[in-house]
Amino acid sequence: MAVKTKKDDSRLRKITIKRGYIKSAPGSVLFSMGNTRVVCTATIEEGVPHFLRGKGRGWVTAEYGMLPRSSPQRIQRESARGRVNGRTQEIQRLIGRSLRSVVDMEALGERTVTVDCDVLEADGGTRTASINGGFMALAGALRAQKLDRAALKGVVAAVSVGISKGRVVLDLDYESDSTADVDMNVVMDDSGRFIEIQGTAEKEAFDRGQLDRMLAAASAGIRTIMATQKKGLRWK
Repeated sequence: MAVKTKKDDSRLRKITIKRGYIKSAPGSVLFSMGNTRVVCTATIEEGVPHFLRGKGRGWVTAEYGMLPRSSPQRIQRESARGRVNGRTQEIQRLIGRSLRSVVDMEALGERTVTVDCDVLEADGGTRTASINGGFMALAGALRAQKLDRAALKGVVAAVSVGISKGRVVLDLDYESDSTADVDMNVVMDDSGRFIEIQGTAEKEAFDRGQLDRMLAAASAGIRTIMATQKKGLRWK
């Protein structure tokens, strides 16, 4: 899984997938990118939020969390604090937006799909791994209810990319992310369109040429991730 250039490091970390990881969930997967491991499950329930009732449309939402020892230092459970922090809310919304982009809500009908993403181990890229695994869990749950052909419009995947010492680096682990001059997350569908781009100059500003290189590396990496997703789902 590598897309190499002379100057940049456009290699993806090793991807591993275990479908059916949670037996009680209609759609579940343990999705790993390097040492980042996320359990994703999808639940389909009848009914929709109040703002959609009677409109004949469904809804897809996501929840995200990091287990206490997913990082070297223990993370306090958010339930113990009594509130969800801002970072968690932002990631949940990103995952939800990404998954909704490839679902036909009218074909879904008045049903709600909740995708839960729980980080077992964090080594950078937890939000992008959650989108990748979350899509597979979503597709599995829709397939279990024979809704996938009608409700799924395509495939969605995401990857992180950044600049470190003038080099574009794809799929950053924690060490690379913490020292990068630029950090970006890219979400795309399988038609090659961008769904979301989140980019920040952490230390040094970047120019248009560097942006184009990052997007090219991300696009190539996402195509490889999608091929892995389809293989894991046994799609042709």
